[in-house]
Amino acid sequence: MPKAAVGKTAATKHRFVVDYSKPAADGVFDGADFEKFLHDRIKVDGKAGQLGESVKITRDGNTKITVTSNIPFSKRYLKYLTKKFLKKNSLRDWIRVVASAKDNYQLRFYNIAGAGDEDEE
Repeated sequence: MPKAAVGKTAATKHRFVVDYSKPAADGVFDGADFEKFLHDRIKVDGKAGQLGESVKITRDGNTKITVTSNIPFSKRYLKYLTKKFLKKNSLRDWIRVVASAKDNYQLRFYNIAGAGDEDEE
């Protein structure tokens, strides 16, 4: 059997998108603050805030943040940091993080419209 190419695993490129358009439209979510939080908290080789060329964070207008990584990077780690940011800003009670596609997360408000209808009979 031929051996697999060893160089291909080192060249993996991960691209994740966090869509925060709904909370930003209501004015409760600050994209620039979230971008700075991610830049300060993402760890590369055990060191936070030193992304170098291996991880890039870009903000697309006021709706999306794209995290591109040349090193192994977990989508779950991005969700963890997003939830940590929401908790820090006291938004965790109203906003949740939902996976909308394989490499996308979307911030949505909890659906509380039908919560008060149970008492009426």
